[in-house]
Amino acid sequence: MNVSCPSSPYRDCGMRFKLDENLDAQLASVLTRDGHDVATVVDEQLGGQPDETIYRRCVVEKRTLVTLDLDFSNPVRFPVTDTAGIIVLRPMRPLLGLIRSALMQVPALLEREQMENRLWIVEPGRLRVFTPPEPDENK
Repeated sequence: MNVSCPSSPYRDCGMRFKLDENLDAQLASVLTRDGHDVATVVDEQLGGQPDETIYRRCVVEKRTLVTLDLDFSNPVRFPVTDTAGIIVLRPMRPLLGLIRSALMQVPALLEREQMENRLWIVEPGRLRVFTPPEPDENK
């Protein structure tokens, strides 16, 4: 069970992440050094599985998916409601150092932004957040 982080009202300490197969497994250390639990698609032998399978697995496991795959930035295809969140990294170029730099922004962003039920697009020095509309209780 996660415990509330006194430093941030927006997250729990020890969040659960899943790195997609398009991210080098060594990038997990960026998140684990802050006490987060990180699993990888490759370690779980899910490489090559359809995006929907990865998405459903993250929902069931209550893990935030971290990926370079722009398909996951479509909230119609992959709704973020009832998820731990989705993070799509958008480095300037797909080079390991630039990907690492984009991912290194995430721990600080977690201190000030809510992740659950959100889609984050993390670009160099910029965060775009998709928040699903609140359900209309009058309908």
